[in-house]
Amino acid sequence: MKKKRKQYNFSIVVPCFNEALAVAKTAKDIFTTLNKWEDEADVKLSFELIFVNDGSTDDTSEKLSILGQDYKNLEVIDSKANCGYGASLKKGILASKYDSIVITDADGTYPNERIPEIVKGLEKNDMVIGARIGKNVKIPTFRRPVKWLLLKYARWMSKSDIKDLNSGLRAMRKEKIFKFWNMLPNAFSFTSTITLSMHIEGLNVSYLPIDYHARIGNSSIKPIQDTLRFFSLVLRTVMYFKPLQVFGTIGLLMLGCAISIGVAGRVLLGEVPDVIAVSLFSTGSVFIGLGLLGDLINARKPNTSF
Repeated sequence: MKKKRKQYNFSIVVPCFNEALAVAKTAKDIFTTLNKWEDEADVKLSFELIFVNDGSTDDTSEKLSILGQDYKNLEVIDSKANCGYGASLKKGILASKYDSIVITDADGTYPNERIPEIVKGLEKNDMVIGARIGKNVKIPTFRRPVKWLLLKYARWMSKSDIKDLNSGLRAMRKEKIFKFWNMLPNAFSFTSTITLSMHIEGLNVSYLPIDYHARIGNSSIKPIQDTLRFFSLVLRTVMYFKPLQVFGTIGLLMLGCAISIGVAGRVLLGEVPDVIAVSLFSTGSVFIGLGLLGDLINARKPNTSF
């Protein structure tokens, strides 16, 4: 008896803004990869490719219109105004018809030939992330120190072994995305937020080492503004899930400073600088109290999904 072919159903969402130079190549690479996978691995695929044009001002819309005629299971969502990377992903996810969601970029940076491995990884995981830690990673030199520092900060705050905080190539289960839907931002920080959220909530997150190519066209990232936003995002996300960890750490530091100042003043000056010590001690106690209150509210909050 002939062995039944394994079935994979998934939607691929590709946000794009002013990517006229790269969308055709991205679509071709994805379809070539998936057709090859279906032929060589003897699997059956049901998939759709959704491009979300985020108010592009170049020829992206025209290019996508042509692609929509060339490929039968390619869908285009046109946003009249630029709403943001995260907003585009949300539109694509809401329009998708399959429960497994793959996201990638339209700028040629991600190795879309790895999509089959990422899709298969969802069999045992809630999210599979293409971690840009392969042998050929083309990240601009000036961005490397900031990305390293941000990753260290995210690991320390979340107490998780995060390999890549904001990779744009990943696969996720739609039900898990909807679990955090109301807190997912419309900006670039969509991927960072869901990475932190799934790790902190103890869901199964797996990493697949990938390469990262030089982009085609110009980047829309604003280095200083987006970097500050990412650091703020990590703090906010961890605070949302673990307020005691954030407020408690600050509070304990203040209490430690108050005690140290008191002891040092007594030994070196013969008196305790009571105004400074008491102020720090009382403020630290307030922060710990806020953390405990936040944890109590979190414990009583119903676990609702989209």
